Amino acid sequence: MTEHLSSSCKKSNHKTKENIMIMKKLINKPEDLTTELLEGYCLAYSDKVQLVSEKIVVRAHAKPEDQVAIISMGGAGHEPAVSGFVGDGMLDASIVGDIFAAPGAPKVFEALQMFKRDAGILLVVLNHAGDVMSANMAMQLAERAGIKVKMLLTHEDISAGIDTPIEDKRGLAGCIPLYKVAGAAAEQGKSLDDVYELASRFGDQMATLAVAVTNCTHPQTGQAISSLAEDEMEIGMGQHGEAGGGISKMLSADDTAERMVTPLIEATSASSGDTVQLIINGVGSSTLMEMNIVYRKAYQILETQGIKVAPGLIDNLLTVQEMGGFQMILCKLDPDHIGYLQAPSNAPYWVSR
Repeated sequence: MTEHLSSSCKKSNHKTKENIMIMKKLINKPEDLTTELLEGYCLAYSDKVQLVSEKIVVRAHAKPEDQVAIISMGGAGHEPAVSGFVGDGMLDASIVGDIFAAPGAPKVFEALQMFKRDAGILLVVLNHAGDVMSANMAMQLAERAGIKVKMLLTHEDISAGIDTPIEDKRGLAGCIPLYKVAGAAAEQGKSLDDVYELASRFGDQMATLAVAVTNCTHPQTGQAISSLAEDEMEIGMGQHGEAGGGISKMLSADDTAERMVTPLIEATSASSGDTVQLIINGVGSSTLMEMNIVYRKAYQILETQGIKVAPGLIDNLLTVQEMGGFQMILCKLDPDHIGYLQAPSNAPYWVSR
């Protein structure tokens, strides 16, 4: 195990314990983190995925080229997202950036070239400035190269307000069920236009809120990327420690669930008779025990409003290192969405029979 101290810690040996920040990580050289984690991941799941060109994860067994390819991208450090969802019934490839950083446009274009096909490609991008910039540049290169591709942005974070312009809403872990819907539709032979419409409609009916209860560090530098006191929490914090809806004192599981699911219901326009999927995504160190308790209360609130809850998910899907907290994702489902969510898949971190 290597202990890395922040630069501020190294300046003096006389800092108080409260000012010294020690990051305990089982790593080697910080600059090798992304390469080594991807190598380990693909070695463990070699029957499902393989690593090509250093930072592109693809299926071990490619699907037919007459089916639409589904590709996504994002920085490392959020495991299992997004590479954990490459596999049968979900993504065909993920393009990985450095820790908490978007992959560069050349690497995104390289992946698009790998999957050039008449059926086309759906490129799913979380709405963060670096990812969008790289994706837009790669899309321009793809157009010149005659690659058939459509880009879909996910933007379901409502922490800035339900009525915030869509371009200002961040993409959070809601991308994961969207991969499932898009991937299943593609494997059933839907056209690129049909897959895009289905996934876009799913994304537009989805909303997410995150809550952080403890801090996390950047695993390459040891620097804190959020700041919360022992008795504080923040509803709305982004997945890189971005500011959210405001810091408050710690709440109980039931009170937290109520504060989060209520605006999510409003944001998705879910009402009596509708069917929704509820997902609790752990962001790092919160336990499944805590997340199960939160899910229970949110489910009860939905049920009292006459909203039917389809089988959901409680797991660590998109994490932020050792941050404590979770993301609550609510998806209002159309009938066709339900079938695609239940379709078979065999990605390392989403297996459905």
